[in-house]
Amino acid sequence: MQMQKLALVVLMAAGLAACSSTKLEEPAPVQDKPVVAPVAPKEEPKPQSVVKTVDLDAELLAAANQKGRTVYFDFDSFVVKSDYTPLIEAHAKRLKNNGKVKMSLEGHADERGGREYNLALGQKRAEAVAQSMSLLGAGGAQVEPVSFGKERPAVEGHNEEAWSKNRRVELKDK
Repeated sequence: MQMQKLALVVLMAAGLAACSSTKLEEPAPVQDKPVVAPVAPKEEPKPQSVVKTVDLDAELLAAANQKGRTVYFDFDSFVVKSDYTPLIEAHAKRLKNNGKVKMSLEGHADERGGREYNLALGQKRAEAVAQSMSLLGAGGAQVEPVSFGKERPAVEGHNEEAWSKNRRVELKDK
């Protein structure tokens, strides 16, 4: 144990001797210079993002209106023709997108036939369009089929040209 103490003392003495033989350099003279703040690199303006907000409701409304708002039917029929599928799809897509939008589907008939028969036919036509829209995702509470029968003709007249314009369902916003 004494040997260890002796070795430790010798090592410490050698370390102190090494430190004392090193000469310190003279300190550098101090110069008075004004302090200059570092200049930040000039930032170039970042390009602004040009992202337009999209009003999907307005776009769907415009697309639906472009397709039209009237479905025409053959004489004594309430079968929706395939020609009107794009029109019905466009309006159904709009209703599906916005559950707050509601439509009235107004069924009409030409002047031929009795009042009750034409009211029933107009109702079946409106319901056929409502069912088509429902199958495409429109909510049942969003569409209301109603019938006016022959009471509100689109075109006055007593010929096939006038009658063909009166056998219809009009899609109207509420």
